Amino acid sequence: MIINIEDDLDLKKIADSGQAFRIAEISDGEYRFVTGDQVLYINPVKLQKNGAGSYEISCFDESGEIPAKEAFEKVWKNYFDLGTSYKKIRSLVPEKDIFLSKSCENGVGLRILRQDPFEMLITFIISQRKAIPAIKESVRLICEKYGKSLDTGKEKIYLFPSAKDMEGATEEELKSCKLGYRVPYILDAVEKVLSGEIDLNSLYGASYEETFEKLKEIKGVGDKVSNCICLFAYALTEAAPVDTWISKVIEKEYDGVNPFPSYGKYAGIMQQYIFYYALTHKDKF
Repeated sequence: MIINIEDDLDLKKIADSGQAFRIAEISDGEYRFVTGDQVLYINPVKLQKNGAGSYEISCFDESGEIPAKEAFEKVWKNYFDLGTSYKKIRSLVPEKDIFLSKSCENGVGLRILRQDPFEMLITFIISQRKAIPAIKESVRLICEKYGKSLDTGKEKIYLFPSAKDMEGATEEELKSCKLGYRVPYILDAVEKVLSGEIDLNSLYGASYEETFEKLKEIKGVGDKVSNCICLFAYALTEAAPVDTWISKVIEKEYDGVNPFPSYGKYAGIMQQYIFYYALTHKDKF
């Protein structure tokens, strides 16, 4: 099926942006995305410079291939946040913010994905002090150990497990997923979600402040991890995670003053442009 997208979309930049760890390039230009029990294959057909244009898609769940139009409308439009104009957001950056302007130009096509909260909780706990390839490897091992398998005809993949799927997970099993000191954090997260102490679904619609603080009740979830979950799971785009790369940018380009609060509800989107610039220009920092 062919779909038309009218706003910024660059699949490679999104895949390389550090917000999701199971995106894969299947063939030249064709990417596979997974969320919940849904799988999307998306391949550019005819694009404009910002990635807007036509794409060929196919969609799958555990039953096999499913009607692509319905799945895209129901799941993937929201996943890619296609109701938001990132072109318009980029235009809001004032000329005086030279570094962010440059970062937006470099990052045209980025979007904030709206992902599953439990997957974001576990993967961003894993992300602490790990490079992106190492995070992806641990996530792959967790999926293979606890997730349901799905065969799309193109490949066999494993879905990200639910908290219920991980009930009874042991320290030794998790250690074999190369999680190191994060094992107790993962066990605590699973336990709190299963017990209802942390109700991830109830946080949809909650304020940024409430969500941010609630997530930090889980062991190993500090400010940075909580902000990542707020941004990438709950679309709380005022959340702007500060990691090592962002800290370097703030020191070098903004004289130590965090620029993101001034962008209000778009702070997290601006952070993503800058983070991607830092990832792709590491020699400058």
